[in-house]
Amino acid sequence: MKRVIDLECDLPPDEQGKPRKFGTDTLAPGFGNPELLEPLPGYGFANYERIFTHRAPGAVKEGASTPKGMSIAAFVKSMDEAGIVTGVAGRVENHALAEIVRAHPGRFIGLASISPFDGMRGVREFEHLVRDLGLGALRVTSLFNGVPASDRRYYPLYAKCVELDVPARIYTSMNYANDRPYDLGHPRHLDQIAIDFPELRIVAGLSGWPWIADMVGLLRRHPNLYADTAAHHPRYFATKGSGWEQFLQFGNTLLQDKIMVGLSIGTSAFPSRR
Repeated sequence: MKRVIDLECDLPPDEQGKPRKFGTDTLAPGFGNPELLEPLPGYGFANYERIFTHRAPGAVKEGASTPKGMSIAAFVKSMDEAGIVTGVAGRVENHALAEIVRAHPGRFIGLASISPFDGMRGVREFEHLVRDLGLGALRVTSLFNGVPASDRRYYPLYAKCVELDVPARIYTSMNYANDRPYDLGHPRHLDQIAIDFPELRIVAGLSGWPWIADMVGLLRRHPNLYADTAAHHPRYFATKGSGWEQFLQFGNTLLQDKIMVGLSIGTSAFPSRR
């Protein structure tokens, strides 16, 4: 039986219901601006509720109770029940995530969130998070900060990833937040990074839909480029006309070692470091 890694492992709220992961629904691209007016209803990240109706607050059935949250120990137990050996976790404050990683050895690979606006301060903090606190990869989220992954401001972080021998998981997909460009996560941004950093292991988070032809071509082109299918329901991949046809064709043939649905420990993208 293969051991499974949960690629986008959203940690639950704590026992009091306080979210562990930091919010994204109110973030503006780039730096915040206190002079901005309140956003229009349904604009920006709120547009996801229109696109994905099952995620909207009203999608919970009337009278149904929503659990507050759970301890990480209970969450790990639920991972055991599902056969999940390791979760790749991000969207949690770095030091809080490091505490979880330390408390549960081998169960989580922590993604360090570092702003490209922090320059060398961010690079030094990233090194501290990896060397001293045990986080295992860089998380690049152009969707939230509005800076494409190929922007030069990320390059010192990529160089540090190579030095520390850890991968960079880069948001690679179309977004529905209609207050920023839809193609911030286009796979084309990965090409220049892979050219400039051939030793860097890159994981294209979310696999580049709807630009599947570009994604497949780049996976063939760059030996250290991989893709994960987090955030996509498996039942849609084989749906005719979904756009995943080429992805499935190559995933079952030439790219079997490059596409991550569930991983076994020790893959070349997320190797077991401890």
